[in-house]
Amino acid sequence: MHRTIELITEKHGLRKTLTTRLFGSLLVLCTGLLPLTGHAAKSRHQTSPFSADPEVRAFIVEMHEQHGFDVAHLSRQFDRIRSNATILRAIRPAAVPEQQRSWQRYRERFVNDRRISNGLRFWQDNGAELARAEAIYGVPPEIIAAIIGVETEYGLNMGNFGVLEALTTLAFDYPLRAAFFRSELEQFLLLARENGVSPLDIKGSYAGAIGIPQFMPSSQRHYAVDFDGDNKIDLRRSTTDAIGSVARFLNIHGWQTRAPVAVPAIVIGDPTPLVAAGIKPGLPLPELAKQGVTARGDTGQFGEQAAALIDLVSPDQATEYWIGFDNFYVITRYNRSSFYAMSVFQLAEALRAAQGKTGE
Repeated sequence: MHRTIELITEKHGLRKTLTTRLFGSLLVLCTGLLPLTGHAAKSRHQTSPFSADPEVRAFIVEMHEQHGFDVAHLSRQFDRIRSNATILRAIRPAAVPEQQRSWQRYRERFVNDRRISNGLRFWQDNGAELARAEAIYGVPPEIIAAIIGVETEYGLNMGNFGVLEALTTLAFDYPLRAAFFRSELEQFLLLARENGVSPLDIKGSYAGAIGIPQFMPSSQRHYAVDFDGDNKIDLRRSTTDAIGSVARFLNIHGWQTRAPVAVPAIVIGDPTPLVAAGIKPGLPLPELAKQGVTARGDTGQFGEQAAALIDLVSPDQATEYWIGFDNFYVITRYNRSSFYAMSVFQLAEALRAAQGKTGE
C-alpha cells in the first residue's frame, strides 16, 4: 500500500514529499545515515572559518568569474562564518519520518485562535494594501494574510539566523540538498549586492528564508515587488512589499481568480491510486466520481474542473480526504506540502469568516 510521507523542512522547494511502498525500511535506513555524513562534513569547519575550505574558496572564484565579485572582499566575509550545527540538526529529516506526519498536530500549530486574532488585526491594519494586491493580482486578502500568518505569524517570527551562515552551512555541509542551497547562496549574494546590504547583516530562517513572507533568495529576486513605491524591495521591513510579493508569486504560479481551492471529499473504495497520483490536478470531477470520489455538498458550481485527491493523515485517526483544485496546487508552489497548503486555506477561511463578522 502506498503511503505519502512529507518531510517538512522549509519552503519554495525545500519541503520534500516522498512516496514509499515496500521500501519504507530502506528510507528509514538512509535517513538514519544522513547525520553521519553531515557530521563528517561539519567537523571540517567546526573550529575554522568557511574561508579555509577548498570548496568554498573555489565557489568564491566562481562568483568572481561569473558575477564580478571581489575575491578578497568575499573571502573576508566567509572568514567570519563557520558551520552551524544547530542548522544541520534542524533541517535533517527525522530518523522515522512517519512518526512526524500528523495533520491534526500540524494544523493546531497554524490554525488557532491566536493566529486568527492576529490575522484579523493584520487584515484591518493593511486592508488597503491587501485590496490593491487583489485588484492587481487576483489573490484574495485572506489567502495573502494566511500565508504570512503561517510563515511568520504576520512578521513576528522572521528568524534570527545569519542567512549567509545558514546557506553556506547547507551548501557545503548538507550533501542531501547541497546543489539547491549552493544555488540559493549564489542568489543571496547577488541579492545583497543589488540592495547594497552586507550579506552578514541579513537574518532569516535556518534554511535561509528571508523576511515577512519568508522568501528564499531566488524567489525574492524573481517574484518580489516594490509594492510601496519607495524604489526598493524590502521584505524584512515593508509589510506592503511583502503583501504585494506574496500576491505576485501566487499570480505568476497560476492563481485563478474567484476559483475554488479545496472541498471535503467523500471516498468510496480504495483511494490509494488517486492519492499516489499526487496533488497536481489531473482528473475532471466526473472522472473522480467514477473512481469513488465526490465532493461534499453542492458540486454543481465546480463543473468539470480538474482536481486531485488530497489525504491528510493523523496517527490513530481516520484520514481526512479533500478534493484539491488548481489553486490548492498553486499554494503548494509556495511550500510543497499538502499540510501547509491546507493550513493556509483553512486559516484563510477562518480569517474571512472573522472579517465578515466585524462588518456585520
